[in-house]
Amino acid sequence: MISSIIFIIILAAGIYVFAKKVGFVRRNILLGKDIDRSDRKDERWKTMARVAMGQSKMSARPVAGLLHLFVYVGFILINIEVLEIILDGIFGTHRLFHSILGDFYFMIINFFEVLAVLVIVGVTVFWIRRMIVKIPRFWSKEMKGWAKNDALYILYIEFVLMSALLIMNAADQVLMATPIDQLEAAGLSKYALGLDGKFAVSQFLTGLMPESLDALHYVERGAWWFHIIGILLFLNYLPYSKHFHILLAFPNTFYAKLEPKTELNNLESVTKEVEMMFDPSADPYAAPPAGAEDAVPERFGAKDVQDLTWKQLMDSYTCTECGRCTSVCPANLTGKLLSPRKIMMDTRDRLEEVGQNIDKNGANYDDGKSLLNDYIQPEELWACTTCNACTEACPVLIDPASIIIDLRRYLVMEESQGPSELNAVYTNIENNGAPWQFAQADRLNWKDE
Repeated sequence: MISSIIFIIILAAGIYVFAKKVGFVRRNILLGKDIDRSDRKDERWKTMARVAMGQSKMSARPVAGLLHLFVYVGFILINIEVLEIILDGIFGTHRLFHSILGDFYFMIINFFEVLAVLVIVGVTVFWIRRMIVKIPRFWSKEMKGWAKNDALYILYIEFVLMSALLIMNAADQVLMATPIDQLEAAGLSKYALGLDGKFAVSQFLTGLMPESLDALHYVERGAWWFHIIGILLFLNYLPYSKHFHILLAFPNTFYAKLEPKTELNNLESVTKEVEMMFDPSADPYAAPPAGAEDAVPERFGAKDVQDLTWKQLMDSYTCTECGRCTSVCPANLTGKLLSPRKIMMDTRDRLEEVGQNIDKNGANYDDGKSLLNDYIQPEELWACTTCNACTEACPVLIDPASIIIDLRRYLVMEESQGPSELNAVYTNIENNGAPWQFAQADRLNWKDE
C-alpha cells in the first residue's frame, strides 16, 4: 500500500509538471498570427500517416532512416509496457496483463526485448556517427553547447532506459521460474506466475543475477522503479529538448502546407492597402472604426515571433536539429552565413524568451529585442535563394523558407532595407515600369537594331 501511494504521488507529479510545460509551449505557439489550415482534411490525415507515422521522408538517407526507424518504433511500442507498469504501480500487482493474455503475454515481451536491443544498437550507432565519425552537419557552428549536449543526453537516456528494462526482465524471469514454495517462504508470492519458455534477450543476463531471492527482488524492484521514474523524467525533459518532435511531429505534419512549396502567400496587410488604392470611394483620411483608434497597425512582414503564424512557431518547436535542411542549402554549401536549421533554432529560442518575459512581466512587456537583428541577421536572410531545398529535405515538413521570406518582407517594406542590387531593380520598376534602367519610350528600340 505504501509503495502504491508513493508511486501515485510520483506519477501525478510527473504528469502535472509535464502538462504545465506543455501549456507553456502551447501558449507560446498561439502567440503567432492565425492561419487557416483546416482545409483538405483527408489529405492532411494521409500526410500525417505517411510522414509522421510512416517515416517516409527519412528514407532519403537509408542508413540513418533505418536506425531511426529502430529507435522510433522500438521506443513507441516498448512504452506500451509502461501502461502495464503504471497499473502495477497503482494497484500493487505484478505483470497484470499476464492474467489477461496468458502465454501470449510472453511472446509480446519477447518482441519488446528484441526492439529494446534494436534501440540500443540504433542509439549506439548514432553516438558513433556524432562523436567518432563526426558527420559535418552535427558539428556546424550552431551545434555547440546545449544543442550538441541535448542530442547526446537523449542517446544516453534511451540507452539506459532500455538497459534497465532488460535487467528488470532478467531478474524477473529468474524469480518467476523459482518454485512457488520458495517464493512464498520469502514473501514474494506475487512473482509466482509460471514461466513457459524464456525471454528472448534478457535470458542471457540471468547468469549475472544474484542467487539470493532477496537480492533478486531488490534488483528487479530497483530496475522497475528506475525504469518508470526514468520514463517520467524523460517525459518532462522532452519539452525542453529538440526531441519534443516525438509528439509535435504529428500535428506539425497534419497542418503542413499542402500547396506547392514555392507558392508564396499574399500578405493581407498589403492586400488591404492595394484594395484601398484601387477603390475610388475610399477615403484614406477617414476616421478609423469605433474601437480601432488605438489599434497598432499590422506590420508588413515579420520582425519578431508574434508577427509569424502559429504554424511557423510550431515548426520551430518541432525542429529536430538534424541539419538535413542546412546540408542541402546551396547558400550554406557555398560558405554563406545562412543555415536554415539556425533560423528554426533562433526562432524557438526567441519564442521561449518572449514567453518567459510574459510570465514574469505581463503580456505587454517589451524587452527591446526582436527576432530580426538580435537573433537573425539580414545577411543570413538575403543569402537565401528561396529554392526550398530545406523544406523538401525536412523529415517533418518544417518550412524555414517561409520565415526567411516574412523577415525579408519586413526589411523591404518597413525598413526600406535590401541589397543594393534589389534596390536598383525596385527603383527601375517604379520609375521605368521595368527592371532595366531604360526609359519607357526606349523599351522597343531593340527591334530597330
